[in-house]
Amino acid sequence: MNKKFVKTLIWGIVVLIILIIGYSAYQNVFIEKSSNKDEISYDSNKKDESKKSMKSTQVKAIKNRNFTGNVIDNKNSVPVLMYHSIDYEKGNELRIPKDKFREQMQYLKDNGYTTITVSELYDFLKNNKPVPKKSVVITFDDGYEDNYINAYPVLKEFGFKATIFVVTSTVDKDSNYLTSSELKEMSKNGIDIESHTVNHDKLSQLSYEMQLNTLKESKIFLENVLGKKIYYIAYPYGDWNDNTVKAVESCGYKLAFTTESGWANKDQGIYKLHRVYISNNHDMKEFQRRLTDSSYYEDN
Repeated sequence: MNKKFVKTLIWGIVVLIILIIGYSAYQNVFIEKSSNKDEISYDSNKKDESKKSMKSTQVKAIKNRNFTGNVIDNKNSVPVLMYHSIDYEKGNELRIPKDKFREQMQYLKDNGYTTITVSELYDFLKNNKPVPKKSVVITFDDGYEDNYINAYPVLKEFGFKATIFVVTSTVDKDSNYLTSSELKEMSKNGIDIESHTVNHDKLSQLSYEMQLNTLKESKIFLENVLGKKIYYIAYPYGDWNDNTVKAVESCGYKLAFTTESGWANKDQGIYKLHRVYISNNHDMKEFQRRLTDSSYYEDN
């Protein structure tokens, strides 16, 4: 074997080794890039799944029920009960002890009453959609913590619908009032959460612009907390003026409640609905009278 051949052979082997090393390096880079692409795609899928998950956690709008049988049309009135605190405090008529509240709910159950939502009341008043003859709406003003601790378990026990009108500046800020987590829980379990303005504002004393602000801000706050639209409001102190009605309508509210005594009917106007005040000063006989006699307030 001559020297020239050996030299050529050695160079050939060196070139072959270089080619093998180069190919291996290329394969590693390609695999790494492919792996990165897969990871990006996987993360993207995760984000899509996360979006779907977020959407699914939003509170779904509860459809209004279709009532048949012994029903009434909107030529009739419906009692809208107005509560505040469900607890005991000597000398405070706004605070009704839990046992007394439960006795009242038991009366509704035993006497065939159907608790309808404010949305169903709206359909009844605005669209003449029938509701049961013995319909009643249960509402609470202000959003006290005892609404969750004392009223909510009783309402769940009887399977009753109810609405709490919340002063939004108190949420998560004052231990005497409801938290956002409590609002979410109740909203998912038959208790409608609606607006009572930001600061329990006496609306007639505010300018039109200031009324708009408190009505909008409270609405947006609750919509962000609950993931659902807010359409209903109760006026703090039952106080309102012509600007209030304009502002409420402008903000997209469908119904508004006063503290004017009486059963709710379409002739009052959907932004000036009356309610039945429930006080700790009332015994069961008076509670029953207010539920069965639409002109109960004329005797007072």
